[in-house]
Amino acid sequence: MPLINVVLTLLVVGILLWLINRYVPMQGTIKGILNAVVVIAVVIWIVNVFGLMHYITQFKVGH
Repeated sequence: MPLINVVLTLLVVGILLWLINRYVPMQGTIKGILNAVVVIAVVIWIVNVFGLMHYITQFKVGH
């Protein structure tokens, strides 16, 4: 995926999240959960786009 597509996708997600946070009335805890879910999803997507998901899924704790 070209870098420009990644940047544009991040901009669109960021703007949509800002619009939801700004104009949709909701309780603060729900807004925090929504923000956390979006950030986690974007981080997982970025890791997958850059091909690092294989290294994360193969990570083992312990012996």
